[in-house]
Amino acid sequence: MSQDRQLQLVMSVMITAGFEVSERFTLRPRSFDLIARNNGTLLVIKVVSHIDSVSEEVAFDIELISRLLGGIPLIVGERARDAELERGAVYVRYGIYAISPATLYDYFVEKIPPLVYASPGGLYVNINGDALRELRERRNMSLGDLGNVLGVSRRTISKYESGMGTTLDVAIRIEEFFDTGVVEAIDLVKHEPPRAMDVDRKETGTHPQSPMEFLEQIGVHLHTLHGAPFQALLEFDKHTILTGYGPAQKVVKRAALIGNLSQIAKKHAMCVITDYHKEKKIGKTLVIGEKRLHAIGDGFELLDLLGE
Repeated sequence: MSQDRQLQLVMSVMITAGFEVSERFTLRPRSFDLIARNNGTLLVIKVVSHIDSVSEEVAFDIELISRLLGGIPLIVGERARDAELERGAVYVRYGIYAISPATLYDYFVEKIPPLVYASPGGLYVNINGDALRELRERRNMSLGDLGNVLGVSRRTISKYESGMGTTLDVAIRIEEFFDTGVVEAIDLVKHEPPRAMDVDRKETGTHPQSPMEFLEQIGVHLHTLHGAPFQALLEFDKHTILTGYGPAQKVVKRAALIGNLSQIAKKHAMCVITDYHKEKKIGKTLVIGEKRLHAIGDGFELLDLLGE
């Protein structure tokens, strides 16, 4: 399936599931392809043919954007290594969940959560340790007794009861022996930043000539980005501002898109133009000249201009 068709499929699935979906954009390179919101759930989605093509830098950008927008990062792809992604299975790329379009449909439209996650060596599941312990004790079995039945050590049974995952084969044997389910579903919208990535590190700094540099001096925290349609995310007083900057020819074209993304994310939008001297609104986006920006006294005045 082509990249364009796959992106259209993902958008159709999210719309069918009742999500409000952002406009498509063709800017390259791009760290994510769309955002989608339904009630309190915001997804930042990267659509690729091969999930291994998502680099660590792109994953970091998606993770950072998701954290600042209060959303969940998600990768949707077709293949990993030399095989197609299994339906109903969850893969992980730099700590971010990756699933197939079919799994996306099952979870958000059919409300069927995935049960299996892929790790080196095969497919695994999460065991409800408390339920397993209760089933074992109800039959008056020791850890060793159950280990003998399943062909594993008593220490392994103890780890299962403490929450350690197991192979799909062992999980099936457990459920067949007790004649009840012990496998826990995977909730795609409960995501925590991966331990392997320090999302609180200083991202990339600012360019010495960047008009955005001034905002740090008035208490606005700046996060620069690499592949997003907005070049920065600003934070001030619990508000987040999607921000583009540069010459008018480059930035004005992005203003409407940044405004659309901000509406979906329920955040502010601003474009700082280096060769412009006034301020105006393009849709929901504040377009402001660099000199006018420098006349702002503090972050609260900036929020006033944004319409807060």
